[in-house]
Amino acid sequence: MPCYIRLLTPEGLQPVTYTADSLADAVPYEPADGIYTVTNTYHITQTLKLDAHLDRMEDSARRVGIRLQLDRPRLRQTLREMILDAGYGDVRFRLTVGARDPASIIISLEPYRPPADDLIKVGARCITAPNSARQNAEAKTTGWMSARQRLADAMPSNIYDTFLLDTEGNILEGLASNFYAILYGVLYTAVTGVLKGISREIVLHVAPPILPVNETPAHVAQIPRIEEAFLSSSSRGIIPVVEIDGITIASGTPGEYTQRLRTAYQEWVNDHLEEL
Repeated sequence: MPCYIRLLTPEGLQPVTYTADSLADAVPYEPADGIYTVTNTYHITQTLKLDAHLDRMEDSARRVGIRLQLDRPRLRQTLREMILDAGYGDVRFRLTVGARDPASIIISLEPYRPPADDLIKVGARCITAPNSARQNAEAKTTGWMSARQRLADAMPSNIYDTFLLDTEGNILEGLASNFYAILYGVLYTAVTGVLKGISREIVLHVAPPILPVNETPAHVAQIPRIEEAFLSSSSRGIIPVVEIDGITIASGTPGEYTQRLRTAYQEWVNDHLEEL
C-alpha cells in the first residue's frame, strides 16, 4: 500500500511530484536541509503528545536557522482529513519542512504496523557503531535521515538497531530511538549528545516510582554487566534489548524492570491520547 503524500502550502493541499511505497522510500525526495518529526495515530485519529512533537520541530528549526511558524489548528485539521481520506486506519506519519520553503509542510502517511508481539516477548538484538555520535543531535534534521540509512544498510539481517557511540565509548542512542541500560538497579540513559525523544519524556516520567534514574549514558565496556536494556521511540514505545554486539544481556530475556516500565508506559499512553 503506497504512502499518501501531500504538500500543505499557504494556498492549501497540493499533490507532490513523486510516489513512494513507505516513509523510508520517500526520504530521497524530501529536502536534505530540513527538519521533521514522525509519530503514529491511535484509534485512527487520536495522537499522543502531538504538541510536543510540534514544539520539537520548531526548536529543531531554530537550531538550524529555519524560520518556522506552525499553524497548529490548520495542521491538525489537515492531518485529520488526510487520515480519514487515506482509509488506512491507524497511520504512521511524518511532517517535513525544508529550509527553502518553511511555509510548506510535506505530510506523508503510511499504514501503522505496531511492533510484533514476538519482538516484545523475545527482545531485540542490536550492535554499536564506534565514533558515530551525531553533530547537533538535539535537532531532528532530514540530513540525519539519509546519514542513518547507511548505518541501517550495514546491519546484518538479524540485528534490530544500531546504537551510536561517542569517541569515549558512551552508548548514546539508536538510529531512531533512545537507549536505556539498567545497572545495579538504576536506569541509565544519555541526556547530552542525543535527540530528546518524545517517548523518552514518557519513560522518564513513569520510571521513578519503579527504579532510580541517572541521566548518564552506559559505557560500551559495561555491556557484560548490564542487567537489562531497552530502547524507545514514539512509534514503537518500549522495545526490550537482549543482546548488544553479540553479548547477551543477563539471562537473554526481557527483564522484570523493562516489563514493568513497558506496562507503565502503555498505561500512561492510554490515559493521555487526544483527538486531532
